[in-house]
Amino acid sequence: MITLDLSGVTVQLGDRLAWVDEFDWRPVEQSIEYSTTGAMHVDVGVKQAGRPITLQGSETEAWITREVSTTLAAWEALPGAVFTLTLRGVARQVIFDHERGGFVAQPVWRLLDGEETPDQLFVPTFRFLEA
Repeated sequence: MITLDLSGVTVQLGDRLAWVDEFDWRPVEQSIEYSTTGAMHVDVGVKQAGRPITLQGSETEAWITREVSTTLAAWEALPGAVFTLTLRGVARQVIFDHERGGFVAQPVWRLLDGEETPDQLFVPTFRFLEA
């Protein structure tokens, strides 16, 4: 089960979210410059943080309710909040990646205004940065 925790309050995100950028992360940063003599200078270092973690639901699975979506939207609005994301049995400290959209949720079915309920289903996308 994928969970997100803030100060001891845990929200279950399900177990079918796809980690779409799992193998996009490159922990090594490299910079190459050339001197005026033409010599190559390579600066290499290991990134300390910032791994993007994007979790996506789909139209057929990994839905969350309006009630959970409302809680997550409120959490996303907390500036600088650090969360514990448990994914594949590993607890990671994360923040919402506001630059890439943080948290969004689209309704599975379009309802008329006033027909919304706390149990209405949404397809979520989470964009985190490992802190």
